[in-house]
Amino acid sequence: MASSVAAIEEEMEMEIPEGYAEIVVVRHGETSWNASRILQGQLDSELNEIGRQQAAAVANRLSKEPKFNAIYSSDLKRAADTAQIIANQCGLKEVILDEALRERHLGDLQGMTMVDAQKMKPSAYKAFLAHKRDQEIPGGGESLDQLHQRCVSSFQKIASQHKGERVIVVSHGGFIRELYRKAAPNRKLEGKIQNTSVSVVLISASNNRWFVKKWGDTSHLQGIVMLDSGFGGDKTSG
Repeated sequence: MASSVAAIEEEMEMEIPEGYAEIVVVRHGETSWNASRILQGQLDSELNEIGRQQAAAVANRLSKEPKFNAIYSSDLKRAADTAQIIANQCGLKEVILDEALRERHLGDLQGMTMVDAQKMKPSAYKAFLAHKRDQEIPGGGESLDQLHQRCVSSFQKIASQHKGERVIVVSHGGFIRELYRKAAPNRKLEGKIQNTSVSVVLISASNNRWFVKKWGDTSHLQGIVMLDSGFGGDKTSG
């Protein structure tokens, strides 16, 4: 199954460059809220049956790769459950939960559909769709700049603790889009971050160098439904 975000690979194969950490980034499996096009933000929602199948598929894929030293996850249930399925399959004893890996806080829009948000929270709805980097969302929501800083800071911290190692991070569509913005600033990201898509970045925390090794790979989802009409993973991710 082809990914909606084309896989992008740098000429960096096999060995991890000295001083770098290799971070395999996975978006959580599908939730019923994704399917219902509800803005999740930092509210908790659970994996649906398709989401659990996706998590099992990505876990099987990663279990066949070279050893991982650790797995980190957003503490939101949809990500943490995906991570636990991966950890069990890959023989990792503990999922390290970190609230810094959460999805963007969407303020007053959390738990609403876009249609309802437009009617009931028009100022928050307009702020969300403005896509201005410094625009916070009414109700305590983050700006894209704030999300970006949180993303970069959390990954720099992980990279500094795992030089020369491979680790897995399970997070969310909006968060992962900001990761790409940092790692490939001169490339425009098209399409969605699909549920349980696999991306790989190399990070040197000491000199703040980031490289994309692979992006948006969903080859492990052959035979499993991907809900292209579902919400999340694009520029209005949440």
